[in-house]
Amino acid sequence: MSASATLSALDNRGKERMSKTSSAPGTAKISTFVLMIVFMVLALSLVAIALAVNAFVSGEEGGLALGGYLLAIGFIAMTLSAYVLLQSRRRVMSMKIEKPSMMTTIECKKCGVKSVREFQRGDYVFKELEPCQKCPDDKMLITAIYKEVKEKEKTFPF
Repeated sequence: MSASATLSALDNRGKERMSKTSSAPGTAKISTFVLMIVFMVLALSLVAIALAVNAFVSGEEGGLALGGYLLAIGFIAMTLSAYVLLQSRRRVMSMKIEKPSMMTTIECKKCGVKSVREFQRGDYVFKELEPCQKCPDDKMLITAIYKEVKEKEKTFPF
């Protein structure tokens, strides 16, 4: 196997690996800061519940009141951390962004026939392509490359 063939094979493998692992721009994740806060509150709520159980078991004077308070604090903190985690996941799911499609307009210089197709790698404005179907003696020309933008639906906050 020649050196150039080996390099091109390695290059193709690298491109495949990049396309598999890289995510599209605009994909959203839950913030690591938010996750860290949620898990810290969750851990503290578990500690509060463990201390409440310890206060109930010890049977000391005022242990029942302290155990009740710690148990309430533990369950409230656990509930709030679960709620924040679920809400942030729901928000991330709703924030998915569609990648707009790129379109290429091809036009014949002589007869003016226009056609629109999806963008292909290597397209550029004023690139000459295959001959026209109506007038085969003249070539088609790329006249425009643009993103196709879809209008957002208007939602009312009722």
